[in-house]
Amino acid sequence: MRIPEHASALLISDLHLTPSMPVTAQRFFDFCEKQTQGSESVFILGDLFEYWVGDDVITHSPFHQEVLHTLARLSTRTKTYYMHGNRDFLIGPSFLKRAGLTLLSDPSLCKLAGDNWVLSHGDALCTADSQYQTFRKVVRQSWIQNLFLKLPIEFRRRIAKQLRSNSTAKYDQALRFMPDSTKIKGDVTLEACANLMRLQNAERLIHGHTHLPARHHESKGSQNWQRWVLSDWDLDHPETILPKASALQIDANGTRYIDLIKA
Repeated sequence: MRIPEHASALLISDLHLTPSMPVTAQRFFDFCEKQTQGSESVFILGDLFEYWVGDDVITHSPFHQEVLHTLARLSTRTKTYYMHGNRDFLIGPSFLKRAGLTLLSDPSLCKLAGDNWVLSHGDALCTADSQYQTFRKVVRQSWIQNLFLKLPIEFRRRIAKQLRSNSTAKYDQALRFMPDSTKIKGDVTLEACANLMRLQNAERLIHGHTHLPARHHESKGSQNWQRWVLSDWDLDHPETILPKASALQIDANGTRYIDLIKA
């Protein structure tokens, strides 16, 4: 799909929306109603939800219905794009159509405020974690997804919660005993980014997934590129982590992070 050029854009990712995080969810609702005013486009680069077990979840969840209606209102006045993340790659045509979202492939190349940008969720760039990359290839196969979606919705929910619980436990254990190795596996690699930027013939990259928001200037051989990492959002656990919520804004004034905690 060819993405039209946009003079301005707001980019977010990794909100992990769930009913158990109401403050974060309310910040997203406020963001859609207030901060997006005046922006020509909004890009959601994956992991909007904590997990997604099929579009039929809408029928059973008032919370997900509220998110759907918020996105539908946003998309009537601002062009809104969505890219699958590693937690919500099962978002399908029904939800996208009702929310008014345009689905992006991962990666996608677009022109924002006159510059070419490569957009990605980011998990495919974490190539140091070979086990995850194998898992990713398996679950992204359409026949696996079709089989999963035929299961009863409560069974699907239990599977998703168990996978998240196992993943978190393994990560916490690895971080305790092998912190350096675990951090490397959880981040993108220079080689993967260089390959992507060479294939896309671009010099600017935006991704999420790693929860390590920062601007990087990177190079490999004769290649040089900028890499902007989007923040995850969490305003519900101040007892364990600092509040997190930001967006990346691109317009005629340049590229910059917008602090959504104070906004």
